[in-house]
Amino acid sequence: MDSRERVLKAAVELMNKEGLTALSMREVARRAGVSHQAPYHYFENREAILAAIAEEGFKNLNAALESASGRHAADCLVAAGRIYVEFALSHPAHFHVMFRPELVDLRRYPSAQAEASRGFGTLQSLVDGLAKEKFLPARLVRGMTILSWSFVQGLSELLLEGPLAKMSGSNLKSRDKIESALRAFEFLIAGRRKSACK
Repeated sequence: MDSRERVLKAAVELMNKEGLTALSMREVARRAGVSHQAPYHYFENREAILAAIAEEGFKNLNAALESASGRHAADCLVAAGRIYVEFALSHPAHFHVMFRPELVDLRRYPSAQAEASRGFGTLQSLVDGLAKEKFLPARLVRGMTILSWSFVQGLSELLLEGPLAKMSGSNLKSRDKIESALRAFEFLIAGRRKSACK
């Protein structure tokens, strides 16, 4: 592992253990076992290291989402939703910065922005599949794309830091909530497709 990777890994571990407010270049350097100035050889400032964390998160999430499979388009979308929420719970440091423009403006970091756009493209393809298989009227594709993203993003945030986090108490209970929510989402997508597509 080179120095840049050690710095990035130390930043993620620090955020996972102590939260975003604990992140400082000096503390990251100490935990990575490098000089105080070493992080600045790879990252211009705190935003730059957050952008690198976001990019890494998008890459890993995208690779997982692209593996979502199922017999029908609705199955694929639900599988992707499960992957999304499980990623958020397994990688909280990454997830916390990936969708926070007040922390890092991805427009300033083209490679991170490209990974974010790639992820949205995957979601769009999954929802397009619903229309192709007549699970969804074509006129509702854009709305379903927004709804699907909102659903998994909101569920993830509620499980990480919101009321559902306090109610869960254990990974098993969290999984029960995820599965229950995904089953309800699947019913909304596929359970009433006949009436929706008339």
